Formats: sequence, C-alpha cells, structure tokens
Amino acid sequence: MTAYLKEITACLGTGAGSGRLWRLRAAGTAGLIAAGVAFSTVAIAAGTQVYNPKTRTWVSYDRTAAYKYWRQHKQVPEAFRPQVVKFRTAEKPGTIIIDGNQHFLYLVQPGQQAIRYGIGVGREGFGWAGIVRVGRTAEWPTWTPPAEMVARDPNAAKWANGQPGGPDNPLGARALYLYEGDQDTIYRIHGTPEPWTIGLDVSSGCIRMNNDDIVDLHSRIVVGAKVIVLMQGAALYKGM
Repeated sequence: MTAYLKEITACLGTGAGSGRLWRLRAAGTAGLIAAGVAFSTVAIAAGTQVYNPKTRTWVSYDRTAAYKYWRQHKQVPEAFRPQVVKFRTAEKPGTIIIDGNQHFLYLVQPGQQAIRYGIGVGREGFGWAGIVRVGRTAEWPTWTPPAEMVARDPNAAKWANGQPGGPDNPLGARALYLYEGDQDTIYRIHGTPEPWTIGLDVSSGCIRMNNDDIVDLHSRIVVGAKVIVLMQGAALYKGM
C-alpha cells in the first residue's frame, strides 16, 4: 500500500510539449464513438467512475479503489482491458487516438474498428493535446528523470544518470517516444510497474499502460505512426 500511495512520476512534465501541443486541465467527457463496453467508465471532474454491473451503480474509481480492485482481481476492471470495439473514424489503420478523459487509447483497425486499451494519463495540470508521431521505440528503456525532479525527489535523484531498464523502471517494458516533426516532445507512451494506476490521472503527461498492453501495442505499430491526443470534447472523426 505504501508503494501505491507514493506518487511515482513516470515521465517528464516540465512544459515539455512544444508550442503546438496544448496543456489541459483534466475534467469532463469527450465525444467518443465506441461500443462493446460491458463495464463502462465515465470521467468527471473529480476523477473516474466505473459502472458495477452487479450493483448497477456508478462508483468512484480513485487510487484507493483501483489498488483494492487490483489486489482482489490481479487485473484492472474489464473496461480497461484490451478489446476490439466499433470505432468510427476517418483516420488510417495504425493511427493511435488517445482519449485521456475516458482513459482509453485506440489503435485504429480496418473496418471501422479499433483495439482499445486502458491507460493512465496526466494528473490535473499535466494533460495535453495535439497531433504527434511515434519517433522511435525502445524495449525495456532507460529512464532518466529531469533535473527539476532530481532536485525535489530524493528517490529520483539516485537515478540522475539514468535508471536501467527492468521491472522496477517507471517506463516499464516498452516506450514509444512521441515526436512533433523531428523534435522529441519528451512525452512517451510507456509501460508501468504500477498496473493498478491504469484508469487514473497519475502521470506528468505521459501515457501509461500495463506492460502486457504496451508490449502488444509496440508489436502492432510502426515508427512514424500518427498519434492524436484529444482535447476535451474533441471530435474523433473528420466532419463531426
């Protein structure tokens, strides 16, 4: 529990985005077109809620609830597990679309479908939006905390020269490095050693996935893949 309560920022959040990326405050819902949900979620200003089909009620899904669920089930709620869903979009197959408000990442597939994964996203004040691309990828990447994190966090300071990849590394099993043009935005889509944080606003702007899910996503994408990070209430497909 101590490890759970201790905030570990898995990526950089220091104004890393360039001028064409927008920082957001996490709140509200997005205009999603997706189906096939048996265990639904909704994002509200205070955080995520999940629908419990047994009690037919919406319940808060905060850090405490998420960790309790993980300890009981050894997996995240069904809505945050990988699944193929109907998905209406004009984007090409292979495009990644991220809805941070709902905590979903969609990998567009042919036939108006997508593979949907649960994600953890930036906490309040660390959300952002924009269109970027996968500039490069890494397996079991090294994590190097930014100077300001080193200055404020003794646990980060010991890794000032880089933490080797491994099961305890905040970047997890794989990392997709997001670029705008030829510039590294310093945001990543990456794994995590804290799988219970999927579905929460927990990071400093990176997109966090379970290790098995990021390995699966990594195997399906190509370097150069388009990544769309939605702004609150944005449309998912052209013409909407």
